[in-house]
Amino acid sequence: MKWRYGDPSAHDPEVLPTDEEITVIDIYDTATKLSFKRFPSHSIAEDLALNGYLATAPLHPELAISFRTLELFRSIRLFKASFSTEAFAKLLCHMYTIPYRRFYRTALADAFDIYLTLLRDVKTQVMGALGRDAPGWRAKNGCPACNYKIVGEEPPTFNRMIVMDGNNSLKRVATSGGRQQADLRVFEDHDYFLPRDFVDQYANEVKSRQVPRKPELVEDPHAVPEAESEDEAALEAEGDPTDGAEQLGACASNWKAAAADEKKRMWSIYDESGIFASACRHSLILWIADMVRSGELAKYGIATTAKVLTEIGGKNMHGYDIGCEFLATVNNSSIGKAFRDSGSCFCVNAFHGYSHSYTCQVKFHPLRIVGMGLEDLETMERIFSASNQLASVTRYASPYRRRVLIAMFFEHWDSEKYSNIGLMLYNNYRQALQIIEEKTPMLHEAMSALQITEADLEKYRAEEREYFSSLRDEDPEDLRDVLYVEALRELEELRDTSARYYDRTAQAADAAAKAGSGPVLTFLTPTSGPTTYDADLSATRKLETRRRYLRDRVDQLTADVNEIEVRFGIEKRWEPMDEKYLKAVKYIATRTYQRALGRLQRLVIQRLFELHKMNIAQTGYKARTYIAKNLQRRCKAIRTAVKAYNAAASALDPPRETIDWSTASHYNFIEQFPFLQDTRNDLREKSWATPAGREVMRLSERVARAHEEIKNVHRELRRLQTWIRDEEQLFTAVLADLKDKNPELHGAVLEFWCRRKTANARNTAYIHATHTLPGFSGIREPGTHDGPSLLPSHLQGAATLAGPEMLTEMAGISVGDSELPDLVEEEDDMDEQMTGLLEFMHTLAL
Repeated sequence: MKWRYGDPSAHDPEVLPTDEEITVIDIYDTATKLSFKRFPSHSIAEDLALNGYLATAPLHPELAISFRTLELFRSIRLFKASFSTEAFAKLLCHMYTIPYRRFYRTALADAFDIYLTLLRDVKTQVMGALGRDAPGWRAKNGCPACNYKIVGEEPPTFNRMIVMDGNNSLKRVATSGGRQQADLRVFEDHDYFLPRDFVDQYANEVKSRQVPRKPELVEDPHAVPEAESEDEAALEAEGDPTDGAEQLGACASNWKAAAADEKKRMWSIYDESGIFASACRHSLILWIADMVRSGELAKYGIATTAKVLTEIGGKNMHGYDIGCEFLATVNNSSIGKAFRDSGSCFCVNAFHGYSHSYTCQVKFHPLRIVGMGLEDLETMERIFSASNQLASVTRYASPYRRRVLIAMFFEHWDSEKYSNIGLMLYNNYRQALQIIEEKTPMLHEAMSALQITEADLEKYRAEEREYFSSLRDEDPEDLRDVLYVEALRELEELRDTSARYYDRTAQAADAAAKAGSGPVLTFLTPTSGPTTYDADLSATRKLETRRRYLRDRVDQLTADVNEIEVRFGIEKRWEPMDEKYLKAVKYIATRTYQRALGRLQRLVIQRLFELHKMNIAQTGYKARTYIAKNLQRRCKAIRTAVKAYNAAASALDPPRETIDWSTASHYNFIEQFPFLQDTRNDLREKSWATPAGREVMRLSERVARAHEEIKNVHRELRRLQTWIRDEEQLFTAVLADLKDKNPELHGAVLEFWCRRKTANARNTAYIHATHTLPGFSGIREPGTHDGPSLLPSHLQGAATLAGPEMLTEMAGISVGDSELPDLVEEEDDMDEQMTGLLEFMHTLAL
């Protein structure tokens, strides 16, 4: 009998095994039965495992599946996440030429769960041997380009660039009718997921501020509407990421409208309605939170930000598609002080940012933020584009299996993205060099033609930020004067009305006295027709109520006027003939016109600046299409604003010139809108608003971001290079230590290192390719880590810097030419460098 994983009789020669047989499935073998020896000291599961099979039941299994088959299924799922258990079970039945039965699917699913549990336990031991089992180690240290700081490096503007977003593809349908879930296991042995109780700590940080709903039409007008459940009511009370702002902006309104379209009261049929994930700029996952019976609530983003503050710390830039509004939400939450003290900030993603108002883009778009480099922060969109494949296999899974599949997917995602860090930095460096080479001469030529300097460009940017931050429909001072004068005028009118009521009552009292009637509180005007007591009594009470209302209203308005005078420091009450009073009255007469004109101006300017972006030659097709769709929506708003403006202009005395929408919709420059001269915020004479000025500012920002990207790649490339060298030292020392002490764990660590060294070889090849690029100006040698050693404490004294020969001799690693990673280059000119790269990798690996 040949044992695949050791002979148990070698440990106990007195043992007398018995022969048994079991039905097996092995895709690499057509045999359907396995004869194996049972040892009394072992369970049947142990004996089957020693023969390379996993039992589908712990005590009395009727079927066993080979580890090779389960590993094949796992490998297929790593690269094709939508491949289901049922599909693989049907494939096995096809290979064995037997009819498919549901029993095989169930057995395969149960065995696969156990197999994944065994793999997680093995990995936990491997991470422990490497000293990487501390809580939160993966999120803090998993990306060396972000975390592995080097002594003497130039400090970055931001400690890390972090992206976050929600996705509703990975929903799971809840059980119906209150039925109990059959699989009650809870998947918690993974550090990707934020615990639900941790997320729920921030559930009441922000209260919901819902946009008004349209009334729902029902066939039966007398039907009683369905009552909301307590969970639904609680979720309605929770705020979304935009509800923490003091004032709801245009970006928040658009985001709420899009979220409402997705929501449509669907949460009741789902338990988990999606995930809220975060990652670094190199696409390695940080944390995942389940969105439970809800949409994208504020608590998920706040919990993720809180985790970043406590686990990672430092000054970070957070990219979020609604980051402009979410910044106010975070600042108003319980973590607001810690967030501000860290110096961190939020911005919008580059692609999503084009759907935001231009006022928002000026402050929050990555192209406008110093230190961002060429990062677009659209990482989560790429991640979700891949993870959406899981939707078909998680929709009806149990909570345990759903999380297992999500964790398996993202663990493999991280391993792939780690091996591509060098490629990403290489491509970014080439892109930055290309921008600098092509755009710098154009920028200098344009600046020379316009006779402006870098100082002028900085001045233009400051003026632009100031202009758009103050751009509004009405001036606050005008609004204050209007409020005060309108209150004065209303008070005066009420006093006159109240006086007329009292005068009319006094006249009625005189008439009654002459007629010989007794005195009463309120008198009606005498009538000549027939009357009744009840009718007179009702009319008298109404008149008395009206008098009391007028008296109370006069008192209330008097108090309001006094409060306005105290708040705004008005020492003397304005009279109708005062200059300020007359100016405010005149403004009130044209206020509707000015408000309509101000709103139209704001929308037109935003549209023109976005049209400028859409017409940029370097803007991609998808970006132009995305901007165009949002411009269509903005054009509808402008059409409505034009109608309001024309109505207000026609109502003035004398009437103002109206606007023809069909002509105005084709204007491309601010100079073509003559009506803008009638607003308080005229910008036609501002240098930064001209087409030439806009183009120079755009070129300047693009070149500046490219220079920043050069510095970022220099820093991150050297971090990665130093990490690879130090990790080789770590694995050499750990493998040498385990070779005699723990041979079983040595094999597991060696297998992990064999895959890791392939990724490191690929990264090293791209590091070398970046070093050989024309124009590379960074340091080519690795540095010294500014922090604790990667080695466990008990190995630090005996370790020395590892070389390829020591690695081969001490750890038992051999690498041949056939094991070199196959570099598939996306760039055209990489083929010319392949010979040198392969020679360099050959030297490294051998």
